[in-house]
Parts: sequence; structure tokens; C-alpha cells
Amino acid sequence: MMDFGFSLSKSSTLNLDTADLSLYKKLCELSPDARTCMACGSCSATCTAGPFSGMSVRKVILDLQRGRDVKAMVQGCMLCGKCIMVCPRGINTRNLILNLCKIYDR
Repeated sequence: MMDFGFSLSKSSTLNLDTADLSLYKKLCELSPDARTCMACGSCSATCTAGPFSGMSVRKVILDLQRGRDVKAMVQGCMLCGKCIMVCPRGINTRNLILNLCKIYDR
């Protein structure tokens, strides 16, 4: 057998039927705007903290919808509000992040 210097990665397939969506549901109760996000990426493109901390409101919402933990990413937010100004749906992203912080502090 010849070794080409690479190997197969672990599958990244998500089973959405077994994903824990409790954080996303709690967030939607506190901030119904989370359901209106269309994941356009405008917030991520203007984020000041993004390049340094990996913060992305779009990714936070998508990861919550997939049942993943986003605590580390949320802690990288500077709450500057640039994302609110560029959101085409008018989502109050600062309020969304603050509500997520409240959920994690419980």
C-alpha cells in the first residue's frame, strides 16, 4: 500500500433529529428576531471582533440551529453594534447576543 501523506477526516455529518435545540428555542423566546435571520453574512462582514475572535452572529445562529455550543464565540463579541446597522432584516443583534449571555449565565 502506498502512503500519499493524507488520511480521511472524521465525518462532519449532523443528525438534526437528535440535535439539542433547547438553547435555540430559549433564544427565540427571548429574541424572536433570531427566526428571521436569513444568514446573509452582512453582520459577519462588518464585525470588528470577527477576525480576531472568530465572532460571527450568522455562525452563532446557524450553530444554535444545529445544536452546537456557542458560548466561546459569544464571549468574543464587543457589542459595538455595527452588525445592527447592516442587517437587511433589522435584527437587533446586540440584544440577541445579550440574551444569549443571560441564557449561559443561568
